[in-house]
Amino acid sequence: MCRNIKTLANFEPPATDEEVRASALQFVRKLSGSTKPSKANEAAFELAVDKVEAAARALIDSLQTTAEPRNREVEAEKAKLRSAKRFGRR
Repeated sequence: MCRNIKTLANFEPPATDEEVRASALQFVRKLSGSTKPSKANEAAFELAVDKVEAAARALIDSLQTTAEPRNREVEAEKAKLRSAKRFGRR
């Protein structure tokens, strides 16, 4: 799994269109192995991002849970602590 793709489900406020688009872009970059497609592949790359974005939005909007919504600040702090532990930073 690409580490740059963030969990977007069950947040309050819900994931923005920009967050979903960024996640879709990271996914397509990972699959294609390139961060910027050549001119010959640009249309296919953008179409893939659009389709992944639509699928991701449909998934996020249709998920149901009984868990409390996550707080972005709390989740960011948890990620920061995990990173510090992983890389030995204090």
